[in-house]
Amino acid sequence: MTTPVAITFAETDLEAIATASGRIAVFLDADGKLDPAARRLNRLMKGALERFLASEAFSRLKPAEAATLGWPAGLAAEAVDVVRLDKRPAPDCARRAGAALAKRQGAADVLMLAGAHPRAADIAFGFALRAYEFTDHRTGDKTLPGKVKVMVAKPEAVAAEAGPMAARAEGVFFTRDLVNEPANILTTDDFAARLAAMQELGLDVEILEEDDLKKLGMRALLAVGQGSESPSKVVVMRWNGGKRDAAPLALIGKGVVFDTGGISIKPAQGMEEMTMDMGGAGVVAGVMRTLALRKAKANVVGLVGLVENMPDGRAQRPGDIVRSMKGDTIEVINTDAEGRMVLADVLWYAQDRFQPAAMVDLATLTGAIIIGLGHANAGVFSNDDAFCADFLKAAGAEGEGAWRMPLGEAYDKLIKSQIADIKNSGGRSAGSITAAQFLHRFVKPETPWIHLDIAGVARTPEETPLAPKGPTGWGVLALDRLVADRFEG
Repeated sequence: MTTPVAITFAETDLEAIATASGRIAVFLDADGKLDPAARRLNRLMKGALERFLASEAFSRLKPAEAATLGWPAGLAAEAVDVVRLDKRPAPDCARRAGAALAKRQGAADVLMLAGAHPRAADIAFGFALRAYEFTDHRTGDKTLPGKVKVMVAKPEAVAAEAGPMAARAEGVFFTRDLVNEPANILTTDDFAARLAAMQELGLDVEILEEDDLKKLGMRALLAVGQGSESPSKVVVMRWNGGKRDAAPLALIGKGVVFDTGGISIKPAQGMEEMTMDMGGAGVVAGVMRTLALRKAKANVVGLVGLVENMPDGRAQRPGDIVRSMKGDTIEVINTDAEGRMVLADVLWYAQDRFQPAAMVDLATLTGAIIIGLGHANAGVFSNDDAFCADFLKAAGAEGEGAWRMPLGEAYDKLIKSQIADIKNSGGRSAGSITAAQFLHRFVKPETPWIHLDIAGVARTPEETPLAPKGPTGWGVLALDRLVADRFEG
């Protein structure tokens, strides 16, 4: 697993600034006031910091943006990175400030002069998130990041605040690694093994094999994977950190390790990106890892359906009818509408076995959600206004874009089948909504439920403020915040 960069916190040492190697970072507000460390840095630089502060170049910087002063006189450092940051920024802004520094690090050591800044822990957290780089399959010499030290007025207090954030960063990295892995490495067997290894963190992990799934009646899930050499599985991860009799929150993830589309095969161009079709399961795994690392005081169960959707002589066909674990029959209109069939059985199983207090499912489910919301927001569908509001609040607090979409009986007619109870695709019209409406059929009325269509945010074509181009780990922070705010009391 990719390990987040090690960040240490130390008391401000003015004498150490002159001899620090690598890069020095300083945070300045538009009011022009310098704290003791910035004043020392300015004196060593012969007033260059104050001159930059008064310049048009600084005034053009937006909050959390940085500018670099190269090879400054009077210092051993190769560069001074000046970040514009208010005295009391929002957490997301402070994290973006840290991320701006991580983009500049390279192999250099970094010394951050954070002083008494109240968001020092968030700055470090943003640095850690943006410093991610997946290098497992590169050969040759690899550039290792330098050491990162944050000088602050109260290092022990800041380190204590940063502790849970380090757990969250590891959870995000675990998700990003899973989404980055190619399908010949991250098979269903390998995925399950990686999740089973989290037992050493205190999670209870159970792997349901195909024979188990057949006995349970998960025919919809099994139908998706029947054309693959990789066996279909459901992995159940339990974190029991709350009261013994408290019903758990259930997190359910779509884990299609590769999606060809099956017999309804996808176009060749861009198909290589379908290694990310297990993104929902990746997020569930990252959240469960985070909860275990920070010893969350809540009961949470994570369930992921792991399959591979391949064309083969045994693969399901358009026109097939399968019976779900619930008992409803499904007409397969399009074998590329496979994720909802996986989720249907796992949703029903989660309710049948665990009677959860609430459920959240995540899936890279539809291209339609990208057409509607682009890569800035996940689509949010829910049967419970209060639960949905809590999630949207958590996502907003963590800077993870989420937008509520509609559900309603009017969409049911689009997925009504003439020969079965329901069909798995209603065509292009309202594609993300009909997919959610399909899933809604497998949610009991008394269960608060949220469906997150993360097709546009799980992996992005351009870098985001806190992640390089590629997998983002979107959802780990929001769901961890939801657990903390709603289920940890």
